[in-house]
Amino acid sequence: MKNRPRLAAALAGVLAAPLVLVALPTGTAFAHGYISSPASRQAQCAARTISCGAIQYEPQSVEGPKGLQSCHANLPQFAELSNDNKGWKRHSTGRSVTFKWTFTARHRTRDYDYFVDGRKVATFSGNNQQPPATVSHTVNVGSAGNHKVLAVWNIGDTAMAFYSCIDIKAS
Repeated sequence: MKNRPRLAAALAGVLAAPLVLVALPTGTAFAHGYISSPASRQAQCAARTISCGAIQYEPQSVEGPKGLQSCHANLPQFAELSNDNKGWKRHSTGRSVTFKWTFTARHRTRDYDYFVDGRKVATFSGNNQQPPATVSHTVNVGSAGNHKVLAVWNIGDTAMAFYSCIDIKAS
C-alpha cells in the first residue's frame, strides 16, 4: 500500500512527458545551413580540401546572434573559419555570382544578407517561410579582384543567424 502513491506519481510522469515535449518551444537546433557552392570555408573543411577542426563534421552549424560580421559566428570551436591566412581556395567567378545554400534542417527565414569585404551588397527576403532544401541567390559583388563574401541566413522566429564565408576572385 505504501508504494501506491509512488506508482501513481511515476505513471503520471510517464503520461505527462510526451505532452511536455510537444508544448516546449522549438529552438534553433532544428535550423542548419551553409553555402555549398561556390564552396564556403566550412564546405571546404567538410570536403577535407583544407585541414580543419570540428567544423569538418558539422559545416551547417555556424550559428550565432543576428548582426555579426564573423565567418565563425564568434564560436570559439570554429574560430579557424575567420583565419584569412589559412589557405582557403579562392573561386574564380565573374562579378555576378550565384551562391547556393544547402540546408540540413530548414527553419522559417526572415532574409539572407550578403556582404563583400564588409560592405552589404544584397538582401533577399525569405518571406518568413520555410525554405526548400536548397536556395540560390545571384549577387553582384561589385569590382573585380579578390574578395571575401559573408553570407548570412537570418532565421525568422529567433534571434539567431547562420554564417558562411566564401573567398572569390571576380573578373
